[in-house]
Amino acid sequence: MVIKIPSLLGDDNVDIKTLPIEDIGIVILDNRQITVTQGLLEVLMDNNCALISCDSKCMPTGLMLSLEGNSIQSERFRVQIDASLPLKKNLWQQTVECKIRNQGSVLRYATGEANKDMSFWAKKVRSGDPDNMEGRAASYYWKHLFPDTYYFVRERGSSGVNALLNYGYAILRAIIARAIVGVGMSPTLGIHHHNRYNAYCLADDIMEPYRPYIDRLVLDICRQKGMDASLDKEIKAKLLTIATEDVRIDEVTSPLMIAASKTAASLYKCFCGELRKISYPILE
Repeated sequence: MVIKIPSLLGDDNVDIKTLPIEDIGIVILDNRQITVTQGLLEVLMDNNCALISCDSKCMPTGLMLSLEGNSIQSERFRVQIDASLPLKKNLWQQTVECKIRNQGSVLRYATGEANKDMSFWAKKVRSGDPDNMEGRAASYYWKHLFPDTYYFVRERGSSGVNALLNYGYAILRAIIARAIVGVGMSPTLGIHHHNRYNAYCLADDIMEPYRPYIDRLVLDICRQKGMDASLDKEIKAKLLTIATEDVRIDEVTSPLMIAASKTAASLYKCFCGELRKISYPILE
């Protein structure tokens, strides 16, 4: 990939940089003056790269993925469609339980103390989570995640810490969607989320246990920059490092982007009946 950056002085000088396409997993278009050629788009899609576009407020709003992530894609779509409701409920139970456990690990990291409530709620998750343990844990989690402040409220459309979280989650969503497409499944066909207007229901399902990794990263940023830290270039670059964050799955440590592919592959095997458990990361 060739990147041409015009001179800030207004002259004809152009700074040219090149990057191997094989090393690129995500591209974020965060400026209205960026021009992308069709040839580059073709090569990025051929290499299963996720392309994120941002709005005038520099927040991610669009996601472009390859339509041919796997050679037997239609067969794998059929396996997803034919998944039984009990299976999907069981998979959602695993997802919520792992998410709550990872949230508990982040709270321990934030406060320095183990939290029995989070462990209790994780153990109480039943098939399909009919008791909404996810919601109970989330309510407690957000009230205690930032021990130095008493006014934080988790909101999707907001500034400050929420803007950092939203930006990080958008990157994470792209990573998970890319992994799902890479194993030949559709990111639209969820196991729990089913909004008719959401093209990434399965990505939103599978990213849940990974969200605490973003939370911990944002917590570190706030400790360094303060709770009123703005989403500037430096912080965006820091949030992008989530793709290479080391995570552990089945006693093996690997970058989060690789781990996401392992999770997606294990999910497909669960749909096929080859496995009974999704390989999710354990945050320590």
